[in-house]
Amino acid sequence: MLHFPVLLEESVEFLITNPDGNYIDCTFGRGGHSQRILKKISSQAKLTSFDKDAEAYKFAQQFKASNFSINHESFNCLSKHFDESSIDGILYDLGTCSTHLDNGERGFSFMRNGPLDMRFNTKKGQPLSDWINTAPFEEILNVLYEYGDEKHAKLISNAIIDHREKQKILTTFDLANIIEDCYPGKRKKIHPATKSFQAFRIFINNELNEITESLNQAKKLLKKNGIIVVISFHSLEDNLVKSYFKSHKVEYPKDIPINSIENQEFKCIAKKIRASKDEVSINPRSRSAIMRVFKKL
Repeated sequence: MLHFPVLLEESVEFLITNPDGNYIDCTFGRGGHSQRILKKISSQAKLTSFDKDAEAYKFAQQFKASNFSINHESFNCLSKHFDESSIDGILYDLGTCSTHLDNGERGFSFMRNGPLDMRFNTKKGQPLSDWINTAPFEEILNVLYEYGDEKHAKLISNAIIDHREKQKILTTFDLANIIEDCYPGKRKKIHPATKSFQAFRIFINNELNEITESLNQAKKLLKKNGIIVVISFHSLEDNLVKSYFKSHKVEYPKDIPINSIENQEFKCIAKKIRASKDEVSINPRSRSAIMRVFKKL
């Protein structure tokens, strides 16, 4: 299946404020956003993309533009490559690439059987199968609660422990069937394994921590009036982004005339932008996307 970049026109329209500027696409995927950025910037501008997935990095080699480069790294490595206050705009599309979900060999989807891996970078870390067959009950439980908001986390954790005592959990169908068999009642809208697979994917790839680490670097790299565009696909990501850019008060002792001031490094210039009905009809996976845009003050 083809990968459709979500909120393509809207995100790039906000991102490009200077056609001769320096831009970063933190999540290359299959290059949809990068390709559109390159069409909008001049030959004097520069676009640098990042992706820790080997398939994405290989795919990017077909991009022959002289002002484009890609790094086979996570987006929490930005500061290694750029000076402070040198970037005009940074884009994050935090969604899982459709090609990952559609390729059973990558182990991301409960809809396709394959090795239970779920790593974006298969050269680093451990596949989910290694962890899930050895992790303590409490650790599995906490992952399901924290990253999946799964109300039946205890039931699922027990089922996983019971199953692996008899037989190792090695494939996506193994795990999906365990969850489906133990799940109470019927869920017509989404598969019972949906939240669990999300939780395990976020955990095994350290996704939320990497987002925070990257944003810490990104805010230093941006020029004044530089733009950060973030497209999130679930509430954990979106809440993290909202909280990160939220202004906060700096309190002073009562004997100082100024009791507090508002510390605001960024201004939100667009919030909760969603895909149009037309886009959702073409790409149903875009229905959960939320885009927020921030300008550095």
